[in-house]
Amino acid sequence: MKPEAVQRAEKLLGGAAATWAGVVRKGYSMNEHWTVVFADGRRAFLKCGHIPPSPQWIREEHALFQAVRGPFMPRFLAFEDGDRPLLVLEDLMPAYWPPPWREGDVDLVLGALAEVAEVRIELRRIESFLSNGWHDVAADPTPFLSTGLRDAEWLERMLPRLVAAGDAAPVHGDSLLHADVRSDNLCVKGGRCVLVDWNHACLGNPGLDIAVWLPSLALEQGPPPDRFGVDELAPFVAGFFASRAGLPKPAGAPRVREFQRAQAEVALDWVERTL
Repeated sequence: MKPEAVQRAEKLLGGAAATWAGVVRKGYSMNEHWTVVFADGRRAFLKCGHIPPSPQWIREEHALFQAVRGPFMPRFLAFEDGDRPLLVLEDLMPAYWPPPWREGDVDLVLGALAEVAEVRIELRRIESFLSNGWHDVAADPTPFLSTGLRDAEWLERMLPRLVAAGDAAPVHGDSLLHADVRSDNLCVKGGRCVLVDWNHACLGNPGLDIAVWLPSLALEQGPPPDRFGVDELAPFVAGFFASRAGLPKPAGAPRVREFQRAQAEVALDWVERTL
């Protein structure tokens, strides 16, 4: 039987689907994903949200597609709201999705992020929803200590410096941020990097898009974070992952805590080197 999301896409795009396939991405939200090939040869990628906060994330991503278009984004095709919002985009599944990171791929990502940073738009600012995570660790260190990444003695010794360094990190700015850069949210097509999953977009220091990406890049055998000139943001990035890695698993992204712990491990080593 033809999936509901595919039937809705047929109505939105005005064509019959010839084939379709469910997509299990390596991302961490619980959105429903489909690729569709229409009888006339058109291809589309479908995102359908059904487990909170995924429905709202899809609405927010659609809002950004209405305000911003660029070669660093997939082509927008259609949208339908409702209890299960549906976003229809260009199908990028045939593109190259790192890892492994080939020669030149990292530079393509940096080039795309530079283009993103040039966009000027009215949008929420990163400080309106994201703060220095070390304050959360100070308020309740139990989740962080439960990860086993560092012990209580280390935390007592380092926490005052981490809080101060996180507060001093230059996160403010007027540039567009993707705010969730990692390999499952980007691909290489036609000699360019294309970023997907724009639901966390906001305004801030463009260096943050690079800094937040670096722990996962290092985990995928990419260059170490110290080589990118954004060390002043290391305390903020480490606080982000350290304050979340030990929290309960969210229903909408049950696999994300394990990945956040791995990124926290890289980011903590990075911030120790910078401090």
